[in-house]
Amino acid sequence: MNVLTQLLHLVGSSAVAYITANNIRNSQTRPNVLAGFQLAESGSVPFLEALSQRAAAEGNDWLAERLDRHAQDEKRHGQIFAHGLKQLNKQVIDLKGIPETTAEGKPDDRRRSPFFEAYFEGYSQADLKPQAIDWTVFFASTYILELDASKDFVRMANALPDDAVNANLRKGILSIANDEKGHAAYLHEALQRQLPYGEVQRATDEWRTRKVNAMMSMVGNLIQKQGQIPSLVQDGVPVEMAEGMERSPALA
Repeated sequence: MNVLTQLLHLVGSSAVAYITANNIRNSQTRPNVLAGFQLAESGSVPFLEALSQRAAAEGNDWLAERLDRHAQDEKRHGQIFAHGLKQLNKQVIDLKGIPETTAEGKPDDRRRSPFFEAYFEGYSQADLKPQAIDWTVFFASTYILELDASKDFVRMANALPDDAVNANLRKGILSIANDEKGHAAYLHEALQRQLPYGEVQRATDEWRTRKVNAMMSMVGNLIQKQGQIPSLVQDGVPVEMAEGMERSPALA
């Protein structure tokens, strides 16, 4: 990774960390942050489960087991963020009920991600389906995301107000950060099992550069919208969540 990319990584990471910390510290914007992460974490579960099945079919039991564990972790992460919303008497909106375009004919921002559009530039949706995605692309791209997330979640947890209401949420987010660190470790090991050292370095450098470009795209989008992001929450708590969350040891 060249010096310019390193510098942009520092600038982009700092900008995103600042915006996220402010939004999660503020009780008015915190629900939207939690909802965004709930959607991201829970939304990855079917993808990871399908990848685990693919790895098992290909005879790679080591990878299949870790992908399955990864999927279960992401499911628990979604529950942690959902519980944080529950404490605020909020829940994630149903994205299935949102039209793909606005009244003006533009894509609805709640159904798209400028970050991921930039991160996976050059890849079609078909290329990224679990039965088609190149293993190296998956390992390297997800490794970078998980590695950075392990640090981002620690900063998020530390940005929460230091009070009894947020104590469990902070504990939960710190546990997520620890899981993400473990995910990054197995993904990097998977790369090492598949590629020579030099190729591993090239792959991670490529996706680090893509992450930097995607972050700059996301920051530019936020600046253009003056830091405002579409609402992903609505009032109320799903009945099944109200019944199940209290019993979850992950949220104790």
